Amino acid sequence: MSDASGVSQEQVPTAVAIVVARDGRLPVGATEAVAEAGGRVVVVGSGAAGAARDLPGVVHAWWHETGPGFRPGELAHALAPVVGPETLVVLPASPDGRDLAPRLAAAMGRPLLARVLTANVRIDKDGNPGVQASVARVDDHVLVAVDVPGAAVVTLIGGSRGGHGGAHGGAHESVVSPGASIEALGSSDIGSTSESAPDALDPDLIELVAPHLHTMDLGHATRVVAGGAGMVSGLDDHQATSRFSVLVHVAAALGGSAGATRVATDAGWTGYERQIGTTGVTVDPDLYVAFGVSGAAQHTGGLGNPRHIVSINTDPSCPMTAMADLGLVADAGDLVDELARRLGVDVAGVASTGSPALGSPSGTSEGNHA
Repeated sequence: MSDASGVSQEQVPTAVAIVVARDGRLPVGATEAVAEAGGRVVVVGSGAAGAARDLPGVVHAWWHETGPGFRPGELAHALAPVVGPETLVVLPASPDGRDLAPRLAAAMGRPLLARVLTANVRIDKDGNPGVQASVARVDDHVLVAVDVPGAAVVTLIGGSRGGHGGAHGGAHESVVSPGASIEALGSSDIGSTSESAPDALDPDLIELVAPHLHTMDLGHATRVVAGGAGMVSGLDDHQATSRFSVLVHVAAALGGSAGATRVATDAGWTGYERQIGTTGVTVDPDLYVAFGVSGAAQHTGGLGNPRHIVSINTDPSCPMTAMADLGLVADAGDLVDELARRLGVDVAGVASTGSPALGSPSGTSEGNHA
């Protein structure tokens, strides 16, 4: 690859990020990967051009449209010669990033460092390039310093830089940095992915099924409805668990997925996969609704940069309400129950089974989303 001036970078240790877009949307951790690579990024996937323009902090971006579907084996072989001169290749640790990174590392004959917090290029005393990284292990409780001689591929944990965990292309206004260079990769640069790796053994795409709102990865949810201890104030554990089950279906009826604070997951009211925060999942939705969430730093550290925040809390001065676009001073639990009633959620079924279906198809209609 060459920089904007056309000067070859082959002899200079450099870094570049690779980001896979889906219908123009960027994965959580995309902006951090770009920052770790010094503003240089290759965006591939569907809607790649628009996604590249939605990335903040870009110094030089290349994009290539690969159309719908995701064939990581073919894509890895196509990208290997494109990013071959780079010492450090950074991918966000999103599902697509985790699929592509090991295949790319194998195609390039380089080591893979998975789930890193930081990574940078270094030069040893003899002038040889290498990669230094801080790798998270033991459920991210232990950080291991790794020094790799030569080039490497890494996946970067979203939220590792705090604050801005990612960006959702198409949801925000263009944030191209002044002076940024964005250009397309032509067929002479990347060629046809199907011709690059005829034996990649990628599965054939039969149908692309939208994720189920009840169980989808929170990191990919565009709307997140979260509950905290304030949502179940005065309830016993069984009642609290039932209310969090109701929240899951209320969130789905609103076109979103349910999240929770660490207090809620530690108490067993909902699963740990729903925990948002520095020790849980990092999210970056267009809309974040917080029911009875005080807004402790450990929780807000897992929020990326939501376009809109709504807080429901009896305390008008709590940190979450202070950072919200709309703050409602109300009992969060009562409001969840009222929303459930209006949206047709079978609350009685929640109490008996803990996982009811929505009461009626009309409960999920667009007319009720407003």
